[in-house]
Amino acid sequence: MTHSAAPQHQAPMTSGARSPAVGTNHGAIFTGDTTVQAPLVLPPPADVSTPHGMHNLPRPVGHRFVGRAAEMAALEQALQPRNERAATHVVTQAISGLGGIGKTTLAMHFAHTHRTDYTAVWWIDAETLETITSSLAQLTARVNAGTNTSSAPSADLAEWALTWLDTHPGWLLVFDNATHPDHLAPYLARLTSGDHLITSRLTYGWHDLGATPLHLDVLAPTAATSLLYQLTRSDPNSEASAAQELADELGYLPLALEQAGAYIRRTRNTYSAYLHRFRTQAARMLNTPGNGDPHSITIARTWRVTLDTIAERDPLAVHLLRVMAWLAPHDIPRDLLNGIADEPDADTDALALLNDFSMITLTESTSAMHRLLQALARTPDAQDPHRSDTAISQAQSTAATLIHDALPDAPETNTAGWPRWRALLPHIDAYLTHTHPETDTAETDWILYSASRFLRGQGRLSQATQYAHRSAATSARINGEDHPDTLASRNNLASAYASAGDLGRAIPLYKQTLNDSIRVLGEDHPDTLASGNNLAGAYASAGDSGRAIPLYEQTLTDSIRVLGEDHPDTLASRNNLAYVYASAGDSGRAIPLYEQTLTDRIRVLGEDHPDTLASRNNLAYAYRSAGDSGRAIPLYEQTLTDSIRILGEDHPKTRIVRDNLREARSKSG
Repeated sequence: MTHSAAPQHQAPMTSGARSPAVGTNHGAIFTGDTTVQAPLVLPPPADVSTPHGMHNLPRPVGHRFVGRAAEMAALEQALQPRNERAATHVVTQAISGLGGIGKTTLAMHFAHTHRTDYTAVWWIDAETLETITSSLAQLTARVNAGTNTSSAPSADLAEWALTWLDTHPGWLLVFDNATHPDHLAPYLARLTSGDHLITSRLTYGWHDLGATPLHLDVLAPTAATSLLYQLTRSDPNSEASAAQELADELGYLPLALEQAGAYIRRTRNTYSAYLHRFRTQAARMLNTPGNGDPHSITIARTWRVTLDTIAERDPLAVHLLRVMAWLAPHDIPRDLLNGIADEPDADTDALALLNDFSMITLTESTSAMHRLLQALARTPDAQDPHRSDTAISQAQSTAATLIHDALPDAPETNTAGWPRWRALLPHIDAYLTHTHPETDTAETDWILYSASRFLRGQGRLSQATQYAHRSAATSARINGEDHPDTLASRNNLASAYASAGDLGRAIPLYKQTLNDSIRVLGEDHPDTLASGNNLAGAYASAGDSGRAIPLYEQTLTDSIRVLGEDHPDTLASRNNLAYVYASAGDSGRAIPLYEQTLTDRIRVLGEDHPDTLASRNNLAYAYRSAGDSGRAIPLYEQTLTDSIRILGEDHPKTRIVRDNLREARSKSG
C-alpha cells in the first residue's frame, strides 16, 4: 500500500511492483522499504505577492541605541527612502570595522527603524556561501508559507528567492558578517530592484561592487559610559569615575562594554571590582560571557575567528600582530617593523592583510591596534594556537629587538635623532610596562639606559630616574656588579638623581661608582674620568667648591693626557672647571677658560651642537657675573635664538637661557 503526504490523484500506471506513480503528487512517498523524494513544485515567483511587512530581523538590542548618531545619519543619507529616488537607483552600502565594533548593531538598528520604508527586509548570514544560500532558502519558505519546503535542496530554494526578489522591487537585504566581496558579487550584480546593506570586518573590495564604505570606530567616551550605565542599570551618579575609567580601559569597544555590563549586572558587581579583575586577568575576562552562557559571543572568540582566516593566508600577519601587541596602541611607526620578515616587503603585505580585516588601522607612515586586541595577543592560551607561550615569547623578544635597533645614538646631543626618540618613547614605555623587570634582557637594558639619558636631557626627570634605576638593577643581575655596563648604568642613575636635585643620593652613588671604576677599569679609563667629572659636578651643585675644584682640575689634566685636547669629554671637563671657578666668584680664571672652551667647541663640534650652545650660555653668565652686561646680553640673545631653532621652544636648556636673558636685562636697567 502506498502512502502520500498530499491528496491522491489519478496517475499513470507504474512500470514496476515497487515504483510509485508521480503525477501532481509532492512530498515524501513511502513504498514500504524505500523513500523516494518527489520534486517540489512552487508557483512562479512573479505570481507570489509579498507578505505584508515581511522581515526576519533579529530582535533589537535590549538597551537604548547610543553613540552612533553620525553613522546612522550617514546610512539614512545613503539609503534614503526609495520613493525619493528613481526605482532603478540601487544603493549598496558597506559597514566595515573591527570585530566587536558594533557593525551588526548599527545595521540592525537601521533596518528596524526603516523597516516600513521597504516592501520587505531580509537578514542574510553572509559568513559563507552556504549560509547565504540557507538564508535565501528561508526567504522562499517564508514567502511560500503553508508549503513544506524542507524536502527541497537549499540551492533550488535560493534560486527561487533570487527570482522572486528580481520581480518584487523595493526590498532591503542585509548581508551580515560578509567575509569576502567575491561571495556577494553574483548576488549584487543580479539583484537590482532593491538595496543592499553589508557588514564586514573587511575594509577592501567593496568599491569594486559599487558599495559605499562606512568604517566604524570605537564609541566616544560619553557614549561608552552611557552604554555601561544602561547595561548595568545603575545610577549614573554611582561610581561615575570608575565607570568612565572602565570604559577607557575597554577602549570604548561596544562588544567589550556589553560583555562587561552584562557581567557586572549578572554578578551584582561594581565597576571598580570589574576594573580590578580586568587589569589582572584581561584575557580571561575577554573570554568570559557576560550573561554566563558558554555559547555566547565574546571578544576572544570573535577575534579568534578572524585570526584563523588571516593565519591561513599569511602566518606572518599574525606574528606581526603579536609583536605590535607589546607596543603602544597608536602611532606605531611602520618603519619600526621593517626587517621583521625574511622576504623583502613581506611585512608590507602582512600589514595590509591585517588592515583588510580591520585588525589594525594603517596609514602611510603608522599603524594602530586596539588595546584590547593587544591585551589578548600578549596573553598565552593553551586553547588558542595563535597564543602559545612560545609564539608570545618570540613576539616579545622581537619587539625588544626592533626597538633596540631603532634607537638613535647620543641621546642627549644628537638633535637630529630627537624626533625619532619622541616617536619611539610611547612604545618604549608600553613595552616596559607590559614586561616584568625580572625578564629584562641585555637589549632591554640598553633600551632603558638610552631612554633614561634622552629623558634626562629633555627634563623628564621622574621617568628618567625610573628607567635608570631599572637599568642599573638589570645590568647588575645580568652582568654582575663590577661589569663596565653596570658601572655605566650606576653612573647614569646618579646623574638622574643629580639632575633632579637629589644630591643626597647622587653623591654617594657617584663616589661608589668612581671607586669601583678605578678598581675595575683603572684610573685612566675614559669611564673613570667621566665618573670623576660627574662627582665633581655634584660637589659643585652642593656648593662644595673646596672638593669640586681640585677634582675638576685633576680630571681635566688626566683627560688632556689620556683623551687629547680636543676630545668632547676634555672640552666638557674644561667647561665644568670654568663653571666652578665662576660659582666661586673667580671670574678671572672662569672667563678665559670659558672663552677657550667655546672657541674649541665651535671648531670641534660645530656652531649648532648643544654643547656649543651651553658654552655660549655659560660664557654669557660669566660676563654677567663680572658685571659686563654689554657682552652678556648680546651673547644671551644669540644663544636664545639658536636654542629655539635647534632645541625647541620648550627644551629645558632653552628655558634656562630665556630666564638668564630676562634676569640680565632686568639688572642692566
